[in-house]
Amino acid sequence: MVYAVGLMSGTSLDGIDAALVDISGKNEQTSVTLIEFLTLPFDKETLKRIRQSLSLEESTVEAICSLNVELGEQFAQAVLAVCEKAAISIEQLAFIGSHGQTLFHIPVKRDHLFPSTLQIGDPAVICERTKTTVVSNFRERDMAVGGQGAPIVPYSEYVLYRSEKSTRILQNIGGIGNLTVIPKAAKQEELIAFDTGPGNVIMNELCLHFFHVEYDKDGNYAKQGRVNEALLEELLAHPYIKKAYPKTTGREEFGKQFTQSLIKRWSLSPVDLIATATMFTAQSIAIAVTPFVQGDTELIIGGGGSYNQTLIAMIKTLLPTVNVMIQEEMGYSSEAKEAIAMAVLANQTIQHGQGNIPSATGAKKSVPLGSITYY
Repeated sequence: MVYAVGLMSGTSLDGIDAALVDISGKNEQTSVTLIEFLTLPFDKETLKRIRQSLSLEESTVEAICSLNVELGEQFAQAVLAVCEKAAISIEQLAFIGSHGQTLFHIPVKRDHLFPSTLQIGDPAVICERTKTTVVSNFRERDMAVGGQGAPIVPYSEYVLYRSEKSTRILQNIGGIGNLTVIPKAAKQEELIAFDTGPGNVIMNELCLHFFHVEYDKDGNYAKQGRVNEALLEELLAHPYIKKAYPKTTGREEFGKQFTQSLIKRWSLSPVDLIATATMFTAQSIAIAVTPFVQGDTELIIGGGGSYNQTLIAMIKTLLPTVNVMIQEEMGYSSEAKEAIAMAVLANQTIQHGQGNIPSATGAKKSVPLGSITYY
């Protein structure tokens, strides 16, 4: 029995997900059982500092330097809390896989900017506070061999979800949406994965702006609104939607600045804007999924967006021939999925195994992902 914790803090900024797992094996023989899970929400001041650091207008090197350590402390607290919840001593942990908080991601070279990515949450702090070896910075190695550093979870999805009977498409809806296509009885090189476009990020920004809440709980605001077809047409014309994969995106493209532009240019009620943004996410997912629907196809949705009932209903309507379900219907936790993936990737790294899928990221070769901070 090997205990490990996977940590994930995504673009939705809803807190730190910590998954305590029992993990064994390597590569296709990896076995994972979820023991305990929790989300440690960010306090208001930390969340404010994260948002400021995400903003090109408000961020400073000094603030990011400090936030890196602050988040390291909070990631460590999430590890201690999930172990306490499970009544497992910290000494029993073998390792921690920490994704960190993404501040910026440049998937391809543009102008004078190199392809690069930045996740913060100091692994040295996590290591010292938990007295446990930490694997972190998973995306950088893939980018060093020509990949886009995203999507980051396809390897874990291949290990945990591959089916001999059906095509399975794993759709995560966090701040950004991403999918992994696993054809029936697939080999690794047959996997396809990419970011579908915005997940919750536009909806969340609208809810924060108009109602001072972090997200649209159960899709209630969207349910009250009406989709504006003219705005939806504009959104679907965004170049990213038609861009060929491999591709990846983030808040840089669909975050606060993008949302504020919509608010200024469109005189719609808040609920109509949220309804339209929700349909945009649903349509972007349907557009991405449709080319891969072959025979018996299952679309398995995870992430915070899986609890948005209005969004899920829209997706089901747009994909009538696909068996659309959420992770819980498969016996898994939607919330814990990406944190579990970090534990799987860390397990691979420690055993010198690959963690990326070149057909998903565009990398030139398979490589172990992450840097190890030994205790």
